[in-house]
Amino acid sequence: DLSWSPDSEKVPNGPVAVDNRIIDLVRHLKAPGSLTFRLPATLGKLLRPYQKTGVHWLCTLDYYGLGGILADDMGLGKTLQTITYVHMQWHKRKKTALIIAPTSLVYNWLSEFNKFSPRLPVLLIDGNRQQRTSLFSEIGQHACVITSYALLRRDIDDLKDYPFGSCFLDEAQNIKNPDTLNARCVKQIQADRAFALTGTPLENSLLELWSIFDFILPGYLYSQRVFQGLYEIPIMRDNDTALLKDLHRQIMPFVLRRMKKDVLKELPDKIESHTVCDMTEKQRQIYDAFLARSRDDLRQELAVSGYNRSQIYILALLTRLRQICCHPALFLKQYNGGSGKLLLLEELLADCFSAGHRVLVFSQFTSMLELIKASPALRDLAPFYIDGQVPPEERLHQVERFNGGEGKLFLISLRAGGTGLNLTGADTVIHFDPWWNPAVEEQATDRAYRIGQENIVQVFKLYTRHSVEEKILALQQKKQQLIDSVIKPGQNLLSKMTLDEVMSLFDS
Repeated sequence: DLSWSPDSEKVPNGPVAVDNRIIDLVRHLKAPGSLTFRLPATLGKLLRPYQKTGVHWLCTLDYYGLGGILADDMGLGKTLQTITYVHMQWHKRKKTALIIAPTSLVYNWLSEFNKFSPRLPVLLIDGNRQQRTSLFSEIGQHACVITSYALLRRDIDDLKDYPFGSCFLDEAQNIKNPDTLNARCVKQIQADRAFALTGTPLENSLLELWSIFDFILPGYLYSQRVFQGLYEIPIMRDNDTALLKDLHRQIMPFVLRRMKKDVLKELPDKIESHTVCDMTEKQRQIYDAFLARSRDDLRQELAVSGYNRSQIYILALLTRLRQICCHPALFLKQYNGGSGKLLLLEELLADCFSAGHRVLVFSQFTSMLELIKASPALRDLAPFYIDGQVPPEERLHQVERFNGGEGKLFLISLRAGGTGLNLTGADTVIHFDPWWNPAVEEQATDRAYRIGQENIVQVFKLYTRHSVEEKILALQQKKQQLIDSVIKPGQNLLSKMTLDEVMSLFDS
């Protein structure tokens, strides 16, 4: 029945003629390297073999005018593969790509573009309504536009008619419910190609899969009503495994999923990444106000006491700024304006848990760990917890339970649990706040990355953009050789900094 269209409520019966181009398409998608695409020289050097396969797969789908789901396990570089594809398509067609991500991840996308393809013109749509409106006229001058699901909901009338070359949904599970505003807005975007990035394309029901396919290939899995009658109800109600295999066959060409164990030989034992976030609006106001006051107070202190005798005072000011980056509620008890970094952590943890990972979270501030534990998104997890007040025997008991497979999350004070613990039951480590001395962070990471660890360890180091954390990170990288050779555990970077370098931490 060649008259059948994907929008039809009727599913075709009987033989279907197959065009040779369809056979070529299937062959090329099964072996993405069989079509030749020239990778950019600089990016090509950075890509691991499986990532090159991923880029070729995206380009093959693009060649045939199709979309797909890149569903690699977290830590395998979905972002880098996407950036490479965007780079290639911009130089080939000069058509803008749109990336839609959770609010907590948009600045991380910008940071990754700046890191891997610094010459590519990228536009981040952010700010208040007036600021965002002024950016819309610049879209066509950029290879890529980045926005969040939250802002897309507000700006959809301005963006829905723009002819994008491609659209990528990061954390595509954000549209798993087809009736949400997120899903309805995203599906109004006009793009030549549509792609979804997610480590968990299916969490609870087959309808989630249908909703993502309704974005990347509208009509391919029929209408929602037909899909539910044809697949979801019989599979869920009758446990129809043959039908499940049919569905798997149907979607397989358009989903690329590699787990760490599949590409083990291409990976290091430990994958480290710096993940950047922005502050919430209220958080930024508090930070800027305290920074301005600190600058004035520090000048007065230096005038009276001199640099060498002001070290403790400087450290106290910097500690307060670092606390604001984590969460202003660490010292403002009535504060209720949220924390950009806590939002990022919640997003990361949701990803980790849905993919079956078990996580250690380190922070210097025990009060921050308490806030994490009390977070509504994590409250039901009952995480393990170690700080300086936990007796040795209780520590050991918690470690044994965690390594025995109990629980998913372990919150640990950097000072109390950064050494001496064996936590090989975890395969993911998150450093919530940067420490002055990277060696202390390394020691903490080694709680999971040690003899007995059978999995690849993923390490996330979170930091806040336009803040003292970003400046500390830059200074750490600048002084890495000095740190390695001179600074011993127990010392910190501040003791080896010049006055000018210290003052630069207080620049706005």
